[in-house]
Amino acid sequence: MDATGAVVLVVALLLAGVAMWWLRTRSGAVRTTTGADVTEVRAEVEVLRSLGVRPEDADLTVVQFATAFCAPCRATKARLAQLQTRHPALAAVHVDAESHLDAVRALDVRRTPTLFYLGRDGALLGRSSGAPRPDELQALVAAHAPAAGHV
Repeated sequence: MDATGAVVLVVALLLAGVAMWWLRTRSGAVRTTTGADVTEVRAEVEVLRSLGVRPEDADLTVVQFATAFCAPCRATKARLAQLQTRHPALAAVHVDAESHLDAVRALDVRRTPTLFYLGRDGALLGRSSGAPRPDELQALVAAHAPAAGHV
């Protein structure tokens, strides 16, 4: 291998490493809608409502877009069910992404699971793509849906 090939290989490996690090830091992280375009956020909430989501029925509504073959989706669904036992003011809505492609496109869902977090007032609090980080999910639920007996 000549020097040019070695440099190209090193640069390619470095770029791949940076890309992997960047994706890993974003995967599952809750991104808040602070500073987001209000019109865009309202449109997203309307798309969620068109799927039957009723945020006014719970202190925190988590909408999970999932697919049948997605293992992290099943784990996330189980985690949400577990959180619902301790936080009765939490509602979890599961949407089959394959059956609702128009909503997937409108909401820019690029991977599953993708979760949307809605307050009782219908405000979009944030979203996450990929399996949510357990500590962030627990903190978000605790902040918006009090545990049973802690009203």
